Amino acid sequence: MMVEAAVAKHRQRPEILLLKAFNAGIFLSFGGLLSIIMAGGSPSLTASNPGIVKILAGFVFPVGLVMIVLQGQELLTSNMMIFPMGIMKRVIPWWSLPYNWIIVFFGNLAGSLFFAALLTKFSGVVSADPYLSYIKAAAIKKAVDPTWAQIYLRGIGCNWLVCIAVWQGMTAKEVISKIVAIWFPIWVFVACSFDHVIANMFSLPLGIMLGAELTTAEYIRKSLFASLFGNITGALIVGIPYTYFWLQDYMPGGALARAEAGASGGSVRSDSAEVKEL
Repeated sequence: MMVEAAVAKHRQRPEILLLKAFNAGIFLSFGGLLSIIMAGGSPSLTASNPGIVKILAGFVFPVGLVMIVLQGQELLTSNMMIFPMGIMKRVIPWWSLPYNWIIVFFGNLAGSLFFAALLTKFSGVVSADPYLSYIKAAAIKKAVDPTWAQIYLRGIGCNWLVCIAVWQGMTAKEVISKIVAIWFPIWVFVACSFDHVIANMFSLPLGIMLGAELTTAEYIRKSLFASLFGNITGALIVGIPYTYFWLQDYMPGGALARAEAGASGGSVRSDSAEVKEL
């Protein structure tokens, strides 16, 4: 199913791909805003029991990824796993990876900034304390306090869990099972304060817009690139071994089944037409 998803994404028209990525940035930001409201709304509880606040903030965040998966939108971090799998099994050309990743990256970024500016800052939903102070402090804690290497490692842990969530969601057959399968790994990554490059495209620019002592250049140079490369590494940690575990005998377009039918005396059809399509 993952490899077939890579083929379907490869064949998608660029304007549709961009619009789906824009939607995904918005949907993930809905979860991010809900997490901010949960974590930033109780300063006294944060001071007395910061662990439970992280657990609660992590619990509400997965709603964004659930909407993305159920609606078939385009999220960069899951495509970091899917496209290398498709290339390893030679069902899509190598150039499809940078082509997809670049379009989806900027679509996710545009959706996240749209939500941060229009639906969060200008709507005034978090423009007063305690939320305002929390958002500015969280931006510093995410992008300034840790080193580049620490953000990179947190990015690995994040997308390891995100890719597991997407994998589990794809194995589920009906909606409730998909939600449960997705929810728990995402809950863990948020509660553990790992770094998701797309989630940070909402929370950190929002902090900058609201007056955090963080420049756009600092955010890009440190947080964005470190979390991006960490997320890629985390996705490959899932995708490459899993491809080796379960897809050693995989042949595109059902060719394996036809080859087995041919070995038993059945008819075998060439896959050349399918390969040409790719």
